[in-house]
Amino acid sequence: MATRTTDPATGQHTALGIDIGGTGMKGGIVQLGEGPGTGQLVGERYRIPTPQPAVPETVADVLARITAELDRRPDAPPSNLPVGVDFPAVVQNGICRTATNIDDAWIGTDVDALFSEHLGRPVTTVNDADAAGLAEVRFGAGRGVQGTVLVITLGTGIGAGLFRDGELIPNLELGTIELDGEVAERRASAAARERDGLDWPAYAERLQRYFSYVESIFHPDLFIVGGGISKRPEDYLPLLRLRAPIIPAALRNNAGIVGAALWATDALAHTQTRQNVLDSARKAADQELARQALAAEDAPDTSA
Repeated sequence: MATRTTDPATGQHTALGIDIGGTGMKGGIVQLGEGPGTGQLVGERYRIPTPQPAVPETVADVLARITAELDRRPDAPPSNLPVGVDFPAVVQNGICRTATNIDDAWIGTDVDALFSEHLGRPVTTVNDADAAGLAEVRFGAGRGVQGTVLVITLGTGIGAGLFRDGELIPNLELGTIELDGEVAERRASAAARERDGLDWPAYAERLQRYFSYVESIFHPDLFIVGGGISKRPEDYLPLLRLRAPIIPAALRNNAGIVGAALWATDALAHTQTRQNVLDSARKAADQELARQALAAEDAPDTSA
């Protein structure tokens, strides 16, 4: 069992991140904190094909297998710390709300509770595009960028992560907006390019329509394009004409894993911060009640 904890000098620590995709589930140990090597995987990622049908119980079983493999590695974090999981749906307070590209059985499922039960430890779940965006904004192409950053992932569908001064605004479903009479991801995803046999100039025309429309709504200061298609930016990005700069993602296939690990670490920090605030508030309230009680004891008796 790993016993590694946070380095007090650099804040460096490891965390587990797992990415649930349509064809594969992959996880890794992520180096977080500040300094060289952060935002990168420690060792190789571990992949298992996504079970079919990808219903809650079967996916949770595979998730447990991946976690068990990572836990055996020497650089794994302590096994009582949360695991971060990214998931291809809107996840609100741990509950799955949509099923655009996943089995309908997930809708209404408490994903955090399901995964936590199977793993025997806390699990925090985040939308997959939000996870990729977190990784890019913290460690990748958007690092240090102020203002509004919009991370768009082009794959089987279209995902989007919106950030303002580095803070995530979660669950932005920009693949489901209407574009030319269809759902946008049916027209402009990487899968749509392959399905319709589009060459790069023809595909860039669809991307131009999509990005221009999104830009007119959000007016970002920077676009970052992720997903597998980010490996070939020279084929389509130079053909786009937008007000904001548009650049490829830096972390590519590992962005989801890194972002999921970040999400788990940030969620733990936020929980601890909230608990500290509550504890301080309770302590202050107890002190005030004690002061009032003491004052009442010392007050002169005026009942006579």
